Amino acid sequence: MAEPFTTLTSLPMPLIRDNVDTDQIIPSREMKSTGKTGLADGLFAGWRYTAIGGRDPDSGFVLNDPHYADSQIILGGANFGCGSSREHAVWALAEYGFRAVIAPSFAPIFAGNCVRNGILPAVIDADAITGIAKVDSPITIDLRAQTIRLDDDQSWSFPIDEEAKAMLLEGLDAIDLSLKMADHIATWQAADRAKRPWIYLGAKQ
Repeated sequence: MAEPFTTLTSLPMPLIRDNVDTDQIIPSREMKSTGKTGLADGLFAGWRYTAIGGRDPDSGFVLNDPHYADSQIILGGANFGCGSSREHAVWALAEYGFRAVIAPSFAPIFAGNCVRNGILPAVIDADAITGIAKVDSPITIDLRAQTIRLDDDQSWSFPIDEEAKAMLLEGLDAIDLSLKMADHIATWQAADRAKRPWIYLGAKQ
């Protein structure tokens, strides 16, 4: 289970580039295992370091800026997370410490992977994202209210479907969400077993 997401206040890190793909988020060469850990060091490796495979930080890349060292929110561009469906991209973001990405749009598979791993993909207008980046001040995301707020009381609302919202609020993945319905599933199975016993021949009681 992921840590529940309710409210989050953080200085957002601006990475406002359209079509940031999953290979840019975590290059394939940085994927050393199938697990969820050991990926943070490879996050944005192609932009973060001065040479492929190296670990000398490129001082011009925002992830290396000490000003954003504690950021838990990324301000992104349109179609964030496009490309391959690799879940490692989200795992790398989560392990590094990011809890939310705010962008004008997301690749659907990437957005789904975010939700399943405790990261909020929040959609707001590109002009609002640019404005937030210019202010360079902490923002507060309130998932229950579905709002993003600056300290000067400017705020923006974002859409999210009810299932994704519930998963994030309670820190659930898709299996956890299904298990919440365990009693209903068991009741249905009992009724179905009585109605169609031949389906369950050889199944455990």
